[in-house]
Amino acid sequence: MTPTSMRKLGIIAGGGSIPRMLIDYCRQIGRDFFVLAIDGNADKNLVDDGIPHQWIRIGQAGTGFKKFADEKVKDVVMIGTIHRPGFFDLVPDLRTTAFFAKIGTKALGDDGILRALVNEIEAEGMIVRGIHEVMSDLLVKEGVLGKYKADKTAQTDIRRGIEVASELGRLDVGQSVVVQQGLVLGVEGIEGTDELLRRCGGYRRKGDGGILVKLRKPQQDMRIDLPTIGTKTVERAHESGLRGIVVHAGNGLIVDEPEVIKLADKYKMFIMGVNPGDYFK
Repeated sequence: MTPTSMRKLGIIAGGGSIPRMLIDYCRQIGRDFFVLAIDGNADKNLVDDGIPHQWIRIGQAGTGFKKFADEKVKDVVMIGTIHRPGFFDLVPDLRTTAFFAKIGTKALGDDGILRALVNEIEAEGMIVRGIHEVMSDLLVKEGVLGKYKADKTAQTDIRRGIEVASELGRLDVGQSVVVQQGLVLGVEGIEGTDELLRRCGGYRRKGDGGILVKLRKPQQDMRIDLPTIGTKTVERAHESGLRGIVVHAGNGLIVDEPEVIKLADKYKMFIMGVNPGDYFK
């Protein structure tokens, strides 16, 4: 265990199960931490009286920075889903108002906002870390992860999905796309992957099921908002008639990998970690 790994960690917690996993991991190894739980995003049961924390609105970033400083936080991890409309819909404190005024048009797109937020945090003397720097086993491995493999037709859809998802990411729009039989059934916008899958379920065609492809945006900082899948993703994909999920190897996260693989095997779906560059050599 290195001295860096034991620096006090600030956790900015959105929705999903990873924030709780990170809290439990810190407790397990004895790492000191403090949680800023984002109201309306983080699970209401995420923190209790035994966990050092404060609930804040998205518009209270300035309040959060001060709390981290008071708690002598050295490293910060931003993890979990955030409902993007909240950035502008909620009344900001003075520090957050100044933040948005400063970044101006750079706030167009999720990645622009998050990168600007990283810079703001690090200007306070803290270091923003990626979740993979704290819990490296969450990164998706390259190759087939379960019993089932992609056939020739699926590989064609995967290639098409990677092509579309790469362009989608370059434009800082989203990370995910659903392709079936060469046709793009849907691309991810502000709604997130779960809603994308629900929507595409209504567009599925007869024959071989579609493929979900999730890639890290080409310009995306590895420390923030990496593409993530878990058992919920598999359930949603199955309900929508998909037969496979493809994630950016080494650049995406898989939550509870053994359970994800077990569930995918149950539904006879394939799970793959891919290197996008391998499809365009």
